Amino acid sequence: MMARVLGCLYTTDSGSLTAPELAQRLQVSPASISKAVTFLESLDLIRRERDERRRERYVVDDDLWYQSIIRSARDNAQLAQTARQGAGILGRDTPAAARLENIARFLDFVGESITRAAEQAREVLSTKTEAPPGGTPAIRPRTDNRPDGHTRRAEAEPAVSGVTHRVHDA
Repeated sequence: MMARVLGCLYTTDSGSLTAPELAQRLQVSPASISKAVTFLESLDLIRRERDERRRERYVVDDDLWYQSIIRSARDNAQLAQTARQGAGILGRDTPAAARLENIARFLDFVGESITRAAEQAREVLSTKTEAPPGGTPAIRPRTDNRPDGHTRRAEAEPAVSGVTHRVHDA
């Protein structure tokens, strides 16, 4: 149900719906919607807003994914801290403490990498491209010349710089 609610919100033009609108579109009970939005909110994947008629609207936007990833990185940092505390309690020279320290180092590395990637993606993707009326952002074909004189072509390149693309030999 959570995926259906999230999918429904992402595929509306406004990116927001009320609980009754979600229930109607998904043909489910209001209780199902309530449970799903509570869970999605707990992950910072959606947020609530009040509209002009004081109705609660459930909203998705581009920044919510960033916020969710950053929250996950903070949760990993907390786990790393807990693992280090456990290592200290067990004694640094024990195999169990060594395992906990390795867990902490792993979580630190992954958390820092995720945070760095989220920051970079947010910077690159925050540049909005203009879409034609009723269309999607412009995508232009990309070609690169190889040193051997052949041409490579990428599948497609969005009008945003800094994004890596798979390249195929022509």
